[in-house]
Amino acid sequence: MRAAFERAAPDYDRVAALQRDVADRVLERLDLIRLDPRTVLDLGSGTGYGARALRNRYRRAEVYGVDIAHGMLREASRLAPRFFARTHFACGDALQLPLASDTFDLVFSSLTLQWCEDLPAALAEIWRVCAPGGLVLFSTLGPDTLGQLREAWSEADTLAHVNPFVDMHVVGDALVGTGFRDVVTDVDRITRFHADVLDLMRSLKALGAHNVSRERPKHLVAPSRLARVRERYETYRRAEGLPATYEVVFAHAWKPEPRVFVPFAGVGP
Repeated sequence: MRAAFERAAPDYDRVAALQRDVADRVLERLDLIRLDPRTVLDLGSGTGYGARALRNRYRRAEVYGVDIAHGMLREASRLAPRFFARTHFACGDALQLPLASDTFDLVFSSLTLQWCEDLPAALAEIWRVCAPGGLVLFSTLGPDTLGQLREAWSEADTLAHVNPFVDMHVVGDALVGTGFRDVVTDVDRITRFHADVLDLMRSLKALGAHNVSRERPKHLVAPSRLARVRERYETYRRAEGLPATYEVVFAHAWKPEPRVFVPFAGVGP
């Protein structure tokens, strides 16, 4: 996965229209939340689109972007404002963040957690670095994502050609299980159109959207199988082209402040 995103980094912004659209939808949710963070984390920052938007929104905050791919961070650093930006980037894994505990008043992440095979472990790391009273706000992909492509591949073989994604209710339960409170989840579906199935596959490859499933094919696909995929996918064609639907799960929650116990003093005679 890291290698795929390294390769994708130089041209990522050219093909990442969906990623920008989803990030904007996550950012819009901040309009409804009263928050004045001093420290902000953009987890899975990629080329820094979210980090730059968060920096513009919270100008007094220190904004940190973390991504697993050095190439993405080089692009983010190149595009970041040069002077007095208070924006910093670091390479790191979402499952082992190179960050201090109880640090960030806002943890923002858009279309990153679907790459974490162990969602509870990723949320535990977010909990660790989130400050008490802090907000976590993110988007991820649900199980209906690329359903047309998954269905088309089922005509060719029984292997996993599309990554598995978790349901909105699983995301909510995982947040509650981690200890977050006031959990809110919702889902939206976004459809993009492509000239043909090969155009869709090239677009996914250009994004670095690598199949990380353990049941993924380990060899080249035979032309006859690919022909069956193309034929099946054509049954979904609309006037705009071949649809590729993404089920986007949005979630936000709060890390509660620690409870303060005041001993009962009692009443004297």
